[in-house]
This record gives sequence, structure tokens and C-alpha cells, in this order.
Amino acid sequence: MDLWLIIVTNVLLVAIFFYLGWIFNSKVGKKSILASEERSKLIISDAQKEANNIKREKLLEVKDEWYKKKIEFDTDVNQKRQKIQHTEKQLLNREETVDKKLEQSIKKEKEFRQLEKELTDFKKSIDQRNLEVEKLEKEQNLKLEKISGLTSEEAKRMLMDNMVQTAQTEVTKIVKEVYEKAKLEAKKEAQKIIVQAIQRTAADHSVETTVSVVQIQNDELKGRIIGKEGRNIRAFEAATGVDVIVDDTPEAVILSSFDQFRREVARISLEKLIADGRIHPARIEEIVEKTRTELEEEMFKEGENTVLQLGIHGMRPEMIKFVGKMRYRSSYGQNLLQHSVEVAYLCGIMASELGIDPVLAKRSGLLHDVGKVVDKEVEGPHALIGFELAKKNKENPIVSNAIGSHHDDMEMEHPIAALVQAADAISGARPGARREPIEGYVKRLETLEALAKSFEGVAKTYAIQAGREVRVVVEHEKVDDIFADKLAYDIAQKIEAEMEYPGQIKVTVIREVRKVSYAK
Repeated sequence: MDLWLIIVTNVLLVAIFFYLGWIFNSKVGKKSILASEERSKLIISDAQKEANNIKREKLLEVKDEWYKKKIEFDTDVNQKRQKIQHTEKQLLNREETVDKKLEQSIKKEKEFRQLEKELTDFKKSIDQRNLEVEKLEKEQNLKLEKISGLTSEEAKRMLMDNMVQTAQTEVTKIVKEVYEKAKLEAKKEAQKIIVQAIQRTAADHSVETTVSVVQIQNDELKGRIIGKEGRNIRAFEAATGVDVIVDDTPEAVILSSFDQFRREVARISLEKLIADGRIHPARIEEIVEKTRTELEEEMFKEGENTVLQLGIHGMRPEMIKFVGKMRYRSSYGQNLLQHSVEVAYLCGIMASELGIDPVLAKRSGLLHDVGKVVDKEVEGPHALIGFELAKKNKENPIVSNAIGSHHDDMEMEHPIAALVQAADAISGARPGARREPIEGYVKRLETLEALAKSFEGVAKTYAIQAGREVRVVVEHEKVDDIFADKLAYDIAQKIEAEMEYPGQIKVTVIREVRKVSYAK
């Protein structure tokens, strides 16, 4: 019973609570619905306002864009209108020009027709005059036939005979001139052919007198001699004036130059550089200069020894130096110093047999070719150059005369002069004394160097490769790169104008700028 009462009581309480909750919820829900409606109305109102604002802004933007487009369109239309107006003006101007030209053409056509008419009239008058001239010519011919007693055919034949005779005379003169010209040119061509033949058949002699061979330990040294990008070999050639040939010849480097002194300086310098191991441009210049100084001192000692050997005394130091310099010169394939000593001994022997002073004769014989070692800038025959040098150094007048007259460049004044001439011929004529004449060859190379050195700004000149190339070292302060090109061209033109040579000669202008500084 109590259980059912509790259950009923609980059910009633649940029902009561449920009813109360339903009533409460219904009131609260209505209030929330009303609030939600109000909020939605506010949101809708705000949205409409915002939409109106956006619409208004977009309208303004569209209006601005439309205005800009309108301005651009108006501008474009104005430009096109101006172009059209300009084109119209041009067309009008052209039309006016065409009209003017048309008028001129019509006017010229009228003038041309008038000229054509005048030309036709003139031609008719010319034809009429030609008829008159022909008539007069016939009349004159008839008169001439009557006067001369010759018919026109006979007169023509006589005239033609005279013309043939005159033509034959003129042809004879022309043939003679052509023959003389051909003879002269043939002589020059023959000389050129002979010179070329001599040069080709004198190969052994050329190699013997212009080439020195330097032996090296191994072929790796060739790369050091050449240097980076050829720097060392160029510096060596510029310092010595000798052409260095580094080829496939095993353990050997070839030095080529017509000047024996330069070649000897180059040979000794290269041997010193190889032994030293320091091969670079600065060291090369130092060694070459030092070697040149040493060789010049050695030349003087060689001259002193030669003079003492011959028993000659009282010779000035300058002349002794020239005697030593003969060691590095050739005379027709003979060493000049050996040739001069031989001539001195021959003169001394012949003078003793004739009862003439043998010492004076030896002195004359030793110095007879001294003009060949004088600076190449002095021009003239070597005998006269030697004569002037002997006079300058207070040599005996007999000695000076013997030097100047041994090639008949001046008159002989003493028997010793004749002895010197005879001894010179004996020394050169004996079997094996001389091979091929190279004096002209050496003279040509010296002339080549002198021509190149005659230009302003040239410091040094070297003729190499048997005269096929001349290298010109210029002073970089006086000659710039542009002027170097012109200088090479001018030197080549001067060589063409003033020298005769087979083949061609290459002119190489070298301009080098060096800056030196020392770290301390």
C-alpha cells in the first residue's frame, strides 16, 4: 500500500513538474522568438543600407571609368583626325607638285618638238652642204689631175707608198726602242736569276756562317727557353738580335744571325742561362748585357794578342779594339782576323825580300780591311772608310794610303800599298781560302737594318732569317700602337723603293712597355 502510494505520489509530482516546465518554456520561447525577429530586422536593415552604399560606390566607379574611357576615345579621335588632316595636306601638296611637273613636262615636250624640227632642218642643210662639198671636191680633183698630170688612182698609189715608207721608219724606231728595253730588262732578270741560283746553291756556306748550335741536356729545357706564351724567347731575341730556332732537333737549340758577334753573345748568354736555371726576361737582359761587355773586353785582349804576335807597337787602343773585332767578321767566307793576319805575314815576308820596312808592311796588311768592322751607319767603300779611320788615329801616312788604295779607290803612294794589294789577292786566291762571296750578302743585311733604323722612334733593328725578316724595336714613349702599324708599312715601302732582293721581306715592329718596382 505504501509502495503504491509512493509511486502515485511520484507520478503526480512528475506530472506537476512537467506542466510547470512546459509553461515556463513556452513563455521564454516566445520572448526569444520576438528578440530573434527584431535582430533579423536590424540585420536586414543594415544589409540593405550596406548594399545601397556598395551600389552607390560601384555606380561612381563605373561613372569614373566611363569618363576616362570617354576622354581616351576623344583623344584618340582627335589624333586620328589630325593625322587625316595632315595626310590631306600632303595629298594636296603632292597634287600641286604633280600638276606643276605635268605643266613642266608639257612645256619640255613642246621645246623638244621645236628642237626636233630645228634638227631636221639643220640635217637637211648639212646634206645640202655635203652635196656641195662633194661637187667642189670633184671639181678640185679634176683641176689637180690636170695640173699634176696624174690620175686619182696614181695619186692614191703614190700617197700610199709614202705612208708605207713612213710607217716602216716609225716601226723600225719602235722595234729598236722595244729591243733596247727588252735587253735592259733581260739583263736585270738574268742578274736576278743568277743571284737566286747562287743563294740556292750556297746553302752549306749560309748555314756555316749564320748558324750556331747550343747543346742542351734534355728537351724539357726547350719549354723553359720559350717561356710562358713565348715570353722568354721574345725577350732573348729582342736583347740579342738573334733568331732562336727551337725545333725537333734533339737536345739542341739553333741560333741564326749574319752577325757573328751577336751570335756569339747569344750562344754564351744562352749557355749561362741554362747553367744558371733562372730564365726570365729580366735575367735574360742582365746576362746578355754582361756577356756583351765580357766579349768586348775579350775582343780588346784578342786585338792586343794579335798585335803582339805580329811585333807591332804603338797602336792606339781604338785601333786595337777594331783589330779584335775582326774576329767576329767574315771576308768572302774567310774569318776577317785570320785573313788580315795572313796578309800581314805575307806583306812582311815580301817587304823583307825587297828591303822595305817589314813592320810597317805588317801593320798595313793587318789594318787593310779595318773598314769592314766600322759601324754600319758609316757609308762608303770599306777601303776609304779604313783610310779615314787610320788618319783619325794618327797612323803612318804610308799605312793609311795602303789601306785606302788596296782596291784602287785611290792612288798608291808607296810600294807597301802594292804589297798589300798583292798579299790580299794571294790570301783570297789560295785553294780553300774562300768559299762563296758573302760581302754583298752581309752588306745587304746591314743596309736593311740601316733603312729600318732611319725612322724616328726606332731604338734597335735586327735583320734575321737570312734577311727575310727585319725586327724593329721602337721606343714606346714616341711610338704608340696606331703609329706602329704605319711605321711597319712605311719601312716596308722604303725597303721596296731602295733595295733589290729576291722574294719578300717581313717587317715586324715590336713595341713593349715595362713597369718596374721593387719590394723592400
